[in-house]
Amino acid sequence: MSKSETNRSPAPGTVAMHRGLCQSLTFALGALMVTGTEKTRVDIWLWAVRIYKSRSEATAACRGGHVRVNSGAAKASTQVKVGDRIDAFVGRPRILEVVVIIEKRVGAPAAAKCMVDHSPPAPVVKRQPRVAVREPGSGRPTKRERRELDRFRGS
Repeated sequence: MSKSETNRSPAPGTVAMHRGLCQSLTFALGALMVTGTEKTRVDIWLWAVRIYKSRSEATAACRGGHVRVNSGAAKASTQVKVGDRIDAFVGRPRILEVVVIIEKRVGAPAAAKCMVDHSPPAPVVKRQPRVAVREPGSGRPTKRERRELDRFRGS
């Protein structure tokens, strides 16, 4: 085999390509990826990939019925493995697929590589501008100011 053949990238869809992707993912996560572990608790995984801010918050969500694993109710101790689908409600529904099992909390870029997010996009909230707000401490409005406010509000 010549030197030029060894430096070529593998053909798409081959086992060598998938092995290369796994190696690059392992390299990207470094020592943070748990080696030899095929399963972990759902509350630990949700905390490690930054879905919940604390482990106790993840545990409380599981206890409250806000987390489902493969469409089944999940306790905090429910084991998850690669390929499992996790439905979590954190302000909005999140649908996640486990790609890498981790037990240590990682940074956001590394956490994004550990899951596939199938969630619908977050709804855009249009906020109304504040209307007729008086400065704090300005006291009670005078009769003239009250009439201006009433005209402005349309009442």
